[in-house]
Order: sequence, then structure tokens, then C-alpha cells
Amino acid sequence: MGRLVAVQHPEDGRVDASSLTGVSETALLTLNGRAHQARHPAAIIDDPLAIRVAEAIDFDFDKFGRRKGQEMALRSLAFDSAARRYLTDHPAATVVALAEGLQTSFWRLDATLPDARFRWLTVDFAPIIELRERLLPSSERIATRAQSALDHSWMDAVDTSHGVFITAEGLLMYLQPDAAMDLIAECAKRFPGGQMIFDLPPTLVKRFAPKGVRSSRHYRVPPMPFSLSPAQLADLARTVPGITAVHDLPMPAGRGWFFGTVFPAFWQFKPTRQVRGAYTLLEFA
Repeated sequence: MGRLVAVQHPEDGRVDASSLTGVSETALLTLNGRAHQARHPAAIIDDPLAIRVAEAIDFDFDKFGRRKGQEMALRSLAFDSAARRYLTDHPAATVVALAEGLQTSFWRLDATLPDARFRWLTVDFAPIIELRERLLPSSERIATRAQSALDHSWMDAVDTSHGVFITAEGLLMYLQPDAAMDLIAECAKRFPGGQMIFDLPPTLVKRFAPKGVRSSRHYRVPPMPFSLSPAQLADLARTVPGITAVHDLPMPAGRGWFFGTVFPAFWQFKPTRQVRGAYTLLEFA
């Protein structure tokens, strides 16, 4: 994991994030993608805070290349939709955002749920927590834990009385398989009645890009050693105690011919289903 030192830019007041490296730097990649999509005249995501945060950071976002974030925005929309369903049924639940990076999910959900009462727990490394506190609005409903998601002591801080919804957006693929499965199993054990959502890349990624996927001449996405096919994910209900249901979530429709038609159809096409990535929602007993 990379380390970030949040330094105030001496000229224009922006926060210098140039020292963010490794997996932690992907927080900037996904932020840039969501902000770009939110700025688009035909925006697919309503995320003004992502725009504001991206503009407040002094960083060369061009290093990420031509990836302009539709897939990142669509992933956030899929996560939002699942969280909104749970929070509609459990309005005072606690949402735990593991390795949240610079996501702005709390504010998107808060804006779309009337009389929102859900509480939020961000779990991430101290430098990311520091950056979030500099750049994002505060709320008495948001708490933070400056630690790795693999340090399961964060679970002791979760209020389980009104339900628990756990998000791991852009996290599990960067973990070693045993660590990822241990995290899933412990969540299932500790949070009965809760749900957990995560995403995984196609299983072929770890075989054909063991050193990570290059997005530009100047940037390579870190290696992704953990992935499971939709069929393997479905087996979790049989092999992991406490998991009662596994839902393979659809890809939201985006903008344009590819993201609006081809990609969502490919996602559901049976002959290719087992080789694509996955958005997975787990229900706990």
C-alpha cells in the first residue's frame, strides 16, 4: 500500500497528492473518472462533490491516460443502488465503507434518501483519512477508523443494532486470496442480517496481467491477485458459513453505444458471463 502525505500547495491552496503511490493511488484514478463523468454534458452520475474534490487536489491526473471513468461511475451507481435498497428497509443502519479512498458515496445516498438517518464508518489508512478530512464535508453521522480493512478490530466499532451494510468498492481484487476470503468470512460471521457488496475483475486479469494493467505509458494499475468467476461466487452460499444468498448484480446502462448497449448485454450474455468481472451482493444469515 502506498503512503500519501497531504501537503498544502503553496500557490493556490490545493492539496498536493503527488506522493500517493501503489494501490492507494487508485483512489485518485477512480475520483478522476467519477469527476469527469459528473462534468459531462450527458452525465451518468450526479456527483458534484467528486468534481469539487478533484479540483482541490494538485495532481497530474493525465498520467492515468485516456480512461475517462464510465466504468468507474457505473460501478459506483451499482453500489449506490444496492445500498439504497438496504437503507430503504433499514433506514438507521450503519454503512461500513472499507478502503473507501476518495469515494463520495455518503453524500450521493444522503441526497436521494428522504429523512436519511443511516450512519457511516470509513475504514482506510491514516493518510487517506487525513486527506478525506481536509477535502470532504464533516457530518456527525460519519465516523472514521484509520487502519487497514484487514485489521478486523474495526468490526468492534460497528453499531449492529439497526443493520449493517458493508461496501468494498475497488478493494478485494488487490488483496491476496486468503486475506480476501478471510475478510468475507469474518464479515459474514460478525454481522448477521447484514449485507456486503464488492466488485472483482475478470479472472483472466490475474493470468494475463500479473504485473497489473497498463492504462497509459506513465501508469500501470497495480496487480489484482484475487478474482472469482460468477459461478465461483455463487458457491460462497454453500462454502462460507453465514452467507445465505449471493446476488450477481447487473451492469447499469451507461452513455453511448458501447456502455449503453454492448457492455450491459455482454455482462448478462451466458456464453461470456463466466469470464467477465462481477458486482456481488452477499446476504448474511
